[in-house]
Amino acid sequence: MNIETLDKQYVLQTYARNYVNFVKGDNATLFDDQNKDYIDFTSGIGVVSVGHGNKQVASAICDQVSKITHISNLYAIEPQALLAQKIVQLSGYDMGCFFGNSGAEANEGAIKIARKYGETKFDNKKFKVITLEHSFHGRTITTVKATGQKAMHKDDFAPYPDGFSFDKNIDEIYNSIDDQTVAVMIELVQGEGGVQPFDKSEIQKLAKFLKENDILLIVDEVQTGGFRTGEFLASKQYEIQPDIITMAKGVGGGVPIGVVLTTHKDLLVAGDHGSTFGGNYLSTRASLEVCNILEQLKSSGTLDETIQYFTTKLEQLYNDNQNIFTDLVGLGLMKGLRVTNSDTLQNIISNSFEQGVLVLKAGRNTLRFLPPLTITKDEIDLGFQRLNKALEKI
Repeated sequence: MNIETLDKQYVLQTYARNYVNFVKGDNATLFDDQNKDYIDFTSGIGVVSVGHGNKQVASAICDQVSKITHISNLYAIEPQALLAQKIVQLSGYDMGCFFGNSGAEANEGAIKIARKYGETKFDNKKFKVITLEHSFHGRTITTVKATGQKAMHKDDFAPYPDGFSFDKNIDEIYNSIDDQTVAVMIELVQGEGGVQPFDKSEIQKLAKFLKENDILLIVDEVQTGGFRTGEFLASKQYEIQPDIITMAKGVGGGVPIGVVLTTHKDLLVAGDHGSTFGGNYLSTRASLEVCNILEQLKSSGTLDETIQYFTTKLEQLYNDNQNIFTDLVGLGLMKGLRVTNSDTLQNIISNSFEQGVLVLKAGRNTLRFLPPLTITKDEIDLGFQRLNKALEKI
C-alpha cells in the first residue's frame, strides 16, 4: 500500500495534499523516496527555521529524550524556565511566558489573558476583541472566529463565541472601539493574508492610542517571530510595546510549541490556564537549542547577509517577470510576489515543484517565500535557477 492509499484510507481528508514522499532533508534541501532533491523555500510554512536535519537540534533532542521527555507542569521543568529566560532576553521586553503546543493555542491563551484583564480591571466588564480583515489567528473555534476572513466562518461550525469583530483596515478600528472593547489583535505582517506588512507609523499611532485608552494590544507573531523578519520580534522593528505577544512556528524549529508573552505577569494565577504537553522537556529543550542557533546566526551577521542576498535574487525575479508579478511584499525572509491571477499562481507552484523547488501561496494571489533562516547562498542560487525554469513554462 503506497503513501497516498494509506493516507486516504486512514487519515481524515482535511488537507489537499501533494503525495510526494519526502524521506530526508539537509538544511534547505529535501529528498523524496526516488532521491529527487528539492530546494525548500517554504520551511514547512515558516516552521523549520534552522533547516531540515539540523544536527545540533537533533543532538539536543536525543540527549533530552534519553533522560526525561515529559513529567507534567505539576513540577518545575528546567529547560522550560531556561527557554522562558532566553525568549524574554531576546525579546527585549519585560514579560513572562506561558507555553502551549501551537500558534492557535498561543492565541487562545492571549485571548484568555485579555478577557481576564477586562473582567478584573474595570467596573464594567470588557470582553470584545477587534481584529483585521485578511488576518489569520488559528483554526480552533475561537481563533477561527478571531480570524478576519468570512470564508472561514462557515455555518457548519456555528455558533461561534461572541465578542469578536474585524475591520477592513486600521483606520476603521478607532470607530469600532466601544466601552466593551478590551483588546485589538493584529499581525504586523499578514502572512496568510498575502505577506502584507503594515505601515510602521500607522501601527505606532494605533499602539499609542490603545495605551492611552487602556485597551490591550495583542500582536500575533506566530509567523513573524523568531528572527523571520530579521529581528527576534517584528514588534521591535515597529518600535512598539505590545501587552501580549504570541509565538510558535520557527521558534520550535519543527517541534510543536506555542508561546504567550505578556507584560501582565501576575494576571493569571494557578488554575486559570494550563496545558498537559505545553512546555515539556522535549519541546523546550529543542526550542532552546533553536533559539541559541538563531541568536548566533543573527549576531554573526550571517542572517542579515542571507536576507539581503535572497531579497536581491527575488527583486531580480520580479523585475524580469513584470508580465506575471504585480508587486513584491514582505519583510526579512518572509516575502511574497503578487501574481496577476489565481490560475497563474497555481501553475507557478505546480511548475516549481516539477522543477524541484517548493513555494507557497497566500491570500491576494501571492506567491509566498518562507525559506529556512539557515539557507545557504548555493541553495538560494539553485532554488531561483529552478524557479526561473518554472516561469518559462507560464
